[in-house]
Amino acid sequence: MKLIVQNINQNHSKRVILVTLLFLLLGFSQTAIAQQANVNLDYNPHQNTEGLIPFSAPLNSPEVHEDRTVTFRLKAPLATEVILNPGAIHTALDKGNEPIPFTRGEDGIWSLTIGPLDPDIYAYHFRVDGMQTPDPSNTIAAFTAMPPYSQLVVHGDEPAFYDAKQVLHGAVTRHIYHSKVTQGERELYVYTPPGYRSDKKYPVLYLLGGSGELPSNWIYDGRVNLIMDNLLAEGKVEPMLIVIPNNQIIHRNHPQHAELTFDLFERELREHVIPLVDEHYAIRKEPKGRALSGLSMGGRHSMFIGFRSLDLFANFGILSAGDTDAENTLQHFLQEPQINSKVDYLFVGQGTKEAQGFFNLRCQALHDALTNHGIEHEYYVGGNGGHDWSTWRHLLYYRFLPNLWRK
Repeated sequence: MKLIVQNINQNHSKRVILVTLLFLLLGFSQTAIAQQANVNLDYNPHQNTEGLIPFSAPLNSPEVHEDRTVTFRLKAPLATEVILNPGAIHTALDKGNEPIPFTRGEDGIWSLTIGPLDPDIYAYHFRVDGMQTPDPSNTIAAFTAMPPYSQLVVHGDEPAFYDAKQVLHGAVTRHIYHSKVTQGERELYVYTPPGYRSDKKYPVLYLLGGSGELPSNWIYDGRVNLIMDNLLAEGKVEPMLIVIPNNQIIHRNHPQHAELTFDLFERELREHVIPLVDEHYAIRKEPKGRALSGLSMGGRHSMFIGFRSLDLFANFGILSAGDTDAENTLQHFLQEPQINSKVDYLFVGQGTKEAQGFFNLRCQALHDALTNHGIEHEYYVGGNGGHDWSTWRHLLYYRFLPNLWRK
């Protein structure tokens, strides 16, 4: 062994061979190891770069290969069926709701290789003998007001627009307050841009989540703070505050959710959220200095609450939302006198694949109603995603945020 080490020291390539042999002797498999170190905010956490199994995991899953194909693995020797549950990955692969089955190995390890996939972040679940579960070997997960799920990060050649880069970064502050509307303690998050000063007045965007989302999901899934940091570094946006309140105001499965949620959340905004922000931050307090935006259910909150609250907001972003009966449900807004002088910017957007299905009915109906009544707005369909975070990150970066506060 001593002679071998001396030879290796003389030749770098032989040293690599020895390290590989040592790993094999110690029982590690090069085909089932990856990074997931969680040391840095890596843009490629599922690429095999360190040759280590994720901490406390039985094996490596998922593993993103150089060609952007992805291998999932699950150690479940007693299972009889393992599938990749329909979701964002299926949308990206044009698989619809067709389940994608794993193959069982003789060692009881189930595996599945798919792709290639476009660089992006995909939420996913496994289904094992009919039970939905996150990937137990993936350390990158998310939690919401729904059961937790895993996240697959397919990297590109460099950090994406939603990744952490070497730029100036803003701060995210969590506020906890008591609400008389919900009779309990609630939270909201506030993003302040790098260089924030208390002697300067900033415009403020109130940004809402969808059904089952928590305020933190706009940070961890939506990456809105990193998107803003990168846009600011690129000189593409105006410095602003972003306030992310919790718009889960009543149990989402409550039989009267649709009838109660809008009035209750408007009270929450007026009685608690906006007063808290006005008190603690240097912001513009007139309607033209405020924007209200949200995705899916949050888009409907932005529409049904925001459109009747022109005393508070003059800018709106309706992401993957609308109403199939917009001509009737939005009559007050559609017939508002001099509406185009009261609204600075109104954005309606959805994903390319989303526009091919159910959600397009709502978005298209809203766009048509606004057009029929001569209300100035931007309508945009883009990105490669469906009704998922791929779309909402894309809409923020490429259209909505850069166009805010441009009048």
